[in-house]
Amino acid sequence: MHTFSMLRVVRKLAFGGLDTPKLSVVAAHHLRRGFLGEVEQMTTENDKRITRILFCGPHFPASQNYTKEYLQNYSFIQVDAVPFDKVLDVIADYHICVVKDMRLDSNVISHAKNMKLLMQFGVGVEGIDTIAATRCGIKVARIPGGATGNATSCAEMAIYLMLGLLRKQNEMQISVQQKKLGEPVGETLLGKTVFIMGFGNIGFQLAKRLRPFEVKIIATKRSWSPSDTPDSCQSNEHVQNNVIDDLIDEKGSHEEIFKFACKADIVVCCLSLNHETAGIINKNFISSMRKGALLVNIARGKLLDYDAVAYHLESGHLGGLGIDVAWSEPFDPHDPILKFKNVLITPHVAGVTEHSYRSMAKVVGDVALQLHDGHPLWGIEFVN
Repeated sequence: MHTFSMLRVVRKLAFGGLDTPKLSVVAAHHLRRGFLGEVEQMTTENDKRITRILFCGPHFPASQNYTKEYLQNYSFIQVDAVPFDKVLDVIADYHICVVKDMRLDSNVISHAKNMKLLMQFGVGVEGIDTIAATRCGIKVARIPGGATGNATSCAEMAIYLMLGLLRKQNEMQISVQQKKLGEPVGETLLGKTVFIMGFGNIGFQLAKRLRPFEVKIIATKRSWSPSDTPDSCQSNEHVQNNVIDDLIDEKGSHEEIFKFACKADIVVCCLSLNHETAGIINKNFISSMRKGALLVNIARGKLLDYDAVAYHLESGHLGGLGIDVAWSEPFDPHDPILKFKNVLITPHVAGVTEHSYRSMAKVVGDVALQLHDGHPLWGIEFVN
């Protein structure tokens, strides 16, 4: 038997993963005793090495908690979460770093002497200096959102924010407090035009869930080539195009965002954050939107220009703002923008659901086990 295969059997026996009741007691005993040579020596030497995972900062605590739970039977994997200001001091001792919302610049990365992998608990890796990591021989990766339910969770949050703005959630709370009935008068999604700005995995899942609301869906994307069309279960290009055509009423390129903005009742920002998209929702863009249109952002806070948003809320041109991500996080609860009744803010929880976080914790755990065993890393998407 191959040594890796024997090692897996030993581990399954040790952690109860092998169906030992189907073996006789004697057979099971001899199976354990029979590996006292090379395999037990290999197991001992391999398991006494500790593979260490570092989670940065206190936010999104379920990420490290669920990962610890998933790995609780593997004593040779260590999972730690440390404050931001301690990361530089300890990062040299770790092999995998899950950055979350910390910025890992070239200085921090240069101290990561034993690091093999920098990864995000999700898809956004803009906080990692990928060039510096590559220079240091460290791989950088994200967890694909489609396979874990993260994209679906974010799409659901976008709809929640849309409905909250349309039905005037803040004003409804005031009515409850004032014991009023039958007010405010809200709006419905029915018949609205929704502009999905950035048609990636989240945009695709959003379009699927919006279709039953009988809305018109328009979307922009840098490339509509079949090869990067979401819906990985379909390999036929004709089928892929038909799926998208059934979901989208009008497709456009990224250069047409102003044209599409003036057609929409609701704009949902699903773009990735990079040097080209930072601040893309600025005064010019919001001015091109219909008066009274709603703006929803479930991507990255810095896609929006704060001053532009505040100005158009004050003027009344922007009909409402629903955001799960902010310009600076954690969001300031005393920020002047919260004085507007037509503003809804949630604490960066679009992707934070039981399903998506358990799924992503499993990915992190499996990658740690693969690294510990010296196997190729899979289940993640490398960016360098």
